[in-house]
Amino acid sequence: MAQRRCYATAVLLDDVTLEALGIKLDEATTTAVRADCVAVARRVKETGRRIIGLLPASSDIGVTAVGVQLGLSLVDIANTTAAYVDANVRWPAIARLAVGTSATDDESMFATRWLRGQLALLVPPQIGQAGAGVPQLARVIQHSAELFSHVIVDLTGFKMLGEHLAAIEMMDGVIVVARAGRTTENELLRLNHEMPRHLHLGVLLANA
Repeated sequence: MAQRRCYATAVLLDDVTLEALGIKLDEATTTAVRADCVAVARRVKETGRRIIGLLPASSDIGVTAVGVQLGLSLVDIANTTAAYVDANVRWPAIARLAVGTSATDDESMFATRWLRGQLALLVPPQIGQAGAGVPQLARVIQHSAELFSHVIVDLTGFKMLGEHLAAIEMMDGVIVVARAGRTTENELLRLNHEMPRHLHLGVLLANA
């Protein structure tokens, strides 16, 4: 019950704060990426998979903006709440959203921010110690699965620590995020070889 109260009282984010982090929700940007995200969201809903990992094809590809748009698409398609988890506590992508706050409970390293009322962003308010990533990911997935119909997990950085395979096994499915003009065929083939076939949901090409 304490966990539910923490989520209920979380702060609602505004577009200015998000844009400062490179997350744009203006009409032009939304139109450009939403069609692809809506198609992916429909597939996720139809297959009944709840915990979806987003794995960048390489270390120089950001997935946060795509993940937020996918979360909003799931909210629209499923007419329910969803969560986006900035999962790597060693190198969080959007930790600035949680500056000056604490985690939502004693066991989790994640604070909660609400985006447009139905998409929660779960963000580490501070950088964690080495080795904290996988155990904290397991905890936040367990808690989030009780609260949200769908959970999107940013798996950025886990490969750098050699923890990506353990993190992938916690997912119901994984989408590789690639970038047009940057991601190579060899990078995609290598990830395809490493990833369990039953979890691989395909590639989402950003900036096409």
